[in-house]
Amino acid sequence: MTERIEDIAQAMVQPGQGILAADESTGTIKKRFDSIETENTEDNRQAYREMLFRSQEAMNNCISGVIMFEETLYQKAADGTPFVDLIKAAGAVPGIKVDMGAHPLPSAPGETVTEGLDGLRNRLAKYYEAGARFAKWRAVISIDAVRPTYGGIKANAHALARYAALCQEAGIVPIVEPEVQMDADPADHTIERCHEVTSAVLQTVFTELHDQNVKLEGMILKPNMVVPGSKCSTQNSPEEVAHHTVAVLKRAVPAAVPGIAFLSGGQSVLEATTNLNAMNAAYDTPWALTYSYGRALQASALQAWKGNADNIEAGSSAFTQRAKMNSLAAKGEWNEGLEAG
Repeated sequence: MTERIEDIAQAMVQPGQGILAADESTGTIKKRFDSIETENTEDNRQAYREMLFRSQEAMNNCISGVIMFEETLYQKAADGTPFVDLIKAAGAVPGIKVDMGAHPLPSAPGETVTEGLDGLRNRLAKYYEAGARFAKWRAVISIDAVRPTYGGIKANAHALARYAALCQEAGIVPIVEPEVQMDADPADHTIERCHEVTSAVLQTVFTELHDQNVKLEGMILKPNMVVPGSKCSTQNSPEEVAHHTVAVLKRAVPAAVPGIAFLSGGQSVLEATTNLNAMNAAYDTPWALTYSYGRALQASALQAWKGNADNIEAGSSAFTQRAKMNSLAAKGEWNEGLEAG
């Protein structure tokens, strides 16, 4: 029986479940391991991710999909079980990061465009054979008083749409991730400026997706929340973040999209949970609003594990607690009193 991308997409945004972003590149996970004084070896990367994927309560009840780096897609657990099989056994969908990173955009100082379209069709066929059923491509949109330019937005939106079309051709659900970054200068990145830019980005992205004949029912959107910059003097309440974010989404995202899985960006672990809960508690939307977090799901697990095999249970428990909190937020049922667990 042929798998339908529409069914896979629906499975990825089922109520109370979200997507674990475990797709850190070798360089990025080195920074994570450096913070816990752990050597960045393949064995340590394998052990850390096995700890996450074997956290049964979290994986079975709170995680609907896992984004992996290419190395991880082909790795196995210590007992020889492929990671893809561990993820599928938990009822989650295996996925793969396929972009080649953001590179400087010519004639646009301070802006980037994500590369990786060359050879993508062939890579997707190999990833499908290895068990991946969704993919992720991240576009990075820098923001200040004058950036992004329309050309910068257009270049990234076009790349996202061409990637998404190639994914669907391969039977793979595309996660479309246009991230308006939150680390701009304080005077330039208010929540109102983020609202303006995020709206322009999403409208351009969906125009490009339409032009590339991408089936909206077979994709997931992974946007930033509408938040002030991390250095902005005014840090808005979760209710204000929810209001701005939902307003932008309702104007830009067609109802045919099955789900929106937010990135956490530069938010703290608690902010990412609180803001997601504020949206689900106060608004009815045509799409599921859930999470696709990396650091906001893993930070406490990493600190509990510390690269020590004796701490596997502690790391797994920390990951499970964070996953449970975000699962509740995805249903609008979280409150800060539950964090003590």
